[in-house]
Amino acid sequence: MNNNRRDFIRNSGLVSLGFLGLSQFAANAAALGFIEEGNFLRNYGPLTHRQDDILSLPNGFTAKVISRKGDLMNDGFSVPGAFDGMGVFKWKNNKTILIRNHELSPGAIANGPFGKNNELLNKVDRKNIYDFGNTESLCYGGTSTMVYDEKLQKVELEYLSLIGTVRNCAGGITTWNSWITCEESTLVKGGEKGNLEQDHGYNFEIFASDKVGLTAPIPIKPMGRFVHEAVAVHPTEGIVYQTEDSGDSLFYRYLPNKFADLHKGGKLQCMVITEWASADTRNWEKLDTDKFPQKKSFDVHWIDLDNVEAPDDDLRLRGYKNGAARFARGEGIWYGKNELFFACTNGGHKSYGQIFKYIPSKYEGQERERESPGKLELFLESNDIDTFQSCDNLTIAPWGDVIICEDKSDARIIGITPEGKTYVIAKNVGYPKSEFAGPVFSPSGKTLFVNIQSPGLTLAITGPWNS
Repeated sequence: MNNNRRDFIRNSGLVSLGFLGLSQFAANAAALGFIEEGNFLRNYGPLTHRQDDILSLPNGFTAKVISRKGDLMNDGFSVPGAFDGMGVFKWKNNKTILIRNHELSPGAIANGPFGKNNELLNKVDRKNIYDFGNTESLCYGGTSTMVYDEKLQKVELEYLSLIGTVRNCAGGITTWNSWITCEESTLVKGGEKGNLEQDHGYNFEIFASDKVGLTAPIPIKPMGRFVHEAVAVHPTEGIVYQTEDSGDSLFYRYLPNKFADLHKGGKLQCMVITEWASADTRNWEKLDTDKFPQKKSFDVHWIDLDNVEAPDDDLRLRGYKNGAARFARGEGIWYGKNELFFACTNGGHKSYGQIFKYIPSKYEGQERERESPGKLELFLESNDIDTFQSCDNLTIAPWGDVIICEDKSDARIIGITPEGKTYVIAKNVGYPKSEFAGPVFSPSGKTLFVNIQSPGLTLAITGPWNS
């Protein structure tokens, strides 16, 4: 890492709890009483439910709705619906900023921010809407930003921060105080009955800010055009790892030409398992392929991709043909201490899902990388619903466990220890047909924020997390 990057990280103070990984936490956990006989313990007890509560939670925990679809925001617009991925940032005066995705398709006026008949649309400069969709297919996907007072447990500012994109599913935080939001779509200009005015399938960047206003909607095209899901950023090198929500997806990384400036171009690559070209990690019962083993570490390398805007949406096909590993619907991803975890929603023998762990090379993205290659491991594969089912968004807890949300009916929030043992943190009983999304801990570690996608709720879960 060059001195400029090192100084940037040290002086910015922006490496948050999200970058405290399993290895780092293990060094301190014994002093906090979380380790017994070498094992992490999370014994919050069984879930309980009180009448009218939205969630079932362990005793001592409470969930408060802090934002909901349709609420009036400070910019005069309504909170859009279809809440999904979310990022958190430490802010001045001990406040917290949340940036939240809205997974909306073109024409979704009922879930949009401009009123039942778009009567507020004239309050927006058209240049700040990425795809106006000839009005008939206006694109309502985007993000909203909240400033949250954790002490008072209330949102004190809320506004629309990006609009005009499609199906903003997940994304990821950067070490330079921004949120990368991802379009889970490859709709093209002229689509939606000829109305779309832009191609889709890109990432967009929104900086954490308490200044009300829309971000200029500029796609980061060098990061590739595909069915984006989520990203995680290498905290010192600025490399961006990307998942793809397709049944035959790849695992990507983007090497930017300039640290913290993704728009300046870079190199898009995909992962190859060195000893197993075109490996199929999905482990589906119907596949006539060798099974990908759990808890075995494989050396990997990365190959360049060309024509990254991929008008035919064929990046994953070209990459696999050239040796890249194939995954089952890559979704949530989070960076820890020298390791990252990502979910594959319907991987595994019973298609219940898989969690992979990647340990980057100490020379990640550099010419010497093959001297000490990065390593991939199938960390946990679920073959029973008690473990987990349809793992989606994920984060890493302050105590080091991986925390996942399920994308299914009667969804749960589930913790996974470094040994691969699971425990249930919460269950959605108030809106049982909707998924959880966007789990993220506040910088203090005292609050877990999470979304219920429909009807559109953001909740703050507090309790004895360190017990």
